[in-house]
Amino acid sequence: MKIAIGADHGGFDHKEVIFKHLKDNGFEVVDFGTYSSDSVDYNDFAVKVATGVSKKEYDRGILICGTGIGMSVMANKVEGIRAALVHDLFTAEATRLHNDSNILAMGGRIISIELALQIVDIWIGTEFSNEDRHIRRVKKINNYKGE
Repeated sequence: MKIAIGADHGGFDHKEVIFKHLKDNGFEVVDFGTYSSDSVDYNDFAVKVATGVSKKEYDRGILICGTGIGMSVMANKVEGIRAALVHDLFTAEATRLHNDSNILAMGGRIISIELALQIVDIWIGTEFSNEDRHIRRVKKINNYKGE
């Protein structure tokens, strides 16, 4: 599995640990930055990761900012993206099973790195359920163009 990862300054420390964790576990991971804890705009990194996932250059993406909110909002502006803001183990699994999320967003100032690693492992290890009701709902998400 090929994973794109990105963070702003609020998620930098978590990103560094998650990147290493994924590499150590045999995943191909591309780091889109930021590469320091200097203040940057989360939007820029969310768009880079989301665009790569949308174009199917990466199977999934992980985004970390201070709260995860900005990253998830920005990533969801990119067509084909289903970014989920996750801060617990239950939703890490549910968003893959039910929503086929392709981007995981987390808050580096909200959750510990230990919990973040558990979330990543569950999210990466959970496949979409492929139940008819979930397929139907994901299609509605993908087909919605706004009114």
